[in-house]
Amino acid sequence: MAVELYLDLFSQPCRSVFIFAKKNKIPFEFQKVSLMDGEHFGDEFGKISMIRKVPALRDGDFCLAESIAIMLYLAEKFQTPDFWYPADLQQRARVNEYLSWQHTAIRMYGSKIFWLRLMIPKIMGVEVPKEKMDGALEDLNNSLNLIEEKYLQDRAFIVGEQISLADLVAIVEIMQPVGAGLDVFNGRPKLSAWRDRVQAFIGKELFDEAHQAILGVQENMKQFDPSKLELFKPKILRLFF
Repeated sequence: MAVELYLDLFSQPCRSVFIFAKKNKIPFEFQKVSLMDGEHFGDEFGKISMIRKVPALRDGDFCLAESIAIMLYLAEKFQTPDFWYPADLQQRARVNEYLSWQHTAIRMYGSKIFWLRLMIPKIMGVEVPKEKMDGALEDLNNSLNLIEEKYLQDRAFIVGEQISLADLVAIVEIMQPVGAGLDVFNGRPKLSAWRDRVQAFIGKELFDEAHQAILGVQENMKQFDPSKLELFKPKILRLFF
């Protein structure tokens, strides 16, 4: 029986799980959970994930939350190629190092730019102070500098000459502010070359499929009903302001 993956490709962690499963030909049923419609707060999804976040996995009676945990579960269950999560102690430690760091660094700051630059002003109609945007851009650039100078250095990928889960998690996060119209690759040839290698390995068709929603959000937001976010507006403003 195929596992069920509860996803919204608007979400960076969902995209990493989606790409990982598709690239490794893991059989799964795509269960769409619309974050903008608040479906993750519904009773049915609450039975799958008590923390009410996507992605989530159901494998028979077994349910699992958190994207990293889900990808490691899939890697072991379906015995995916070693390079994704190397058996070598030090290479695996490098993957773990990046995965541990990224939550409160590139993920936090990429998401913040997406909301401050696009969703909050253009959907919620709330003006973002210049100093708030400038600070967010500085934080994002500092994280991008660390990815280039510490995690990539002169290597093809974060761990070395082969892609790993670290690269997959990194690329989906870095693409989030791109969806808000910020070209984070401009003036960064090392990061651009790495992106091209990651995209080539994943395959352009799959890469584009995973990022279609986020890269088309500026056009699609014209049809978006802002009232859908009213319930979450206080929480969102508290989170990003």
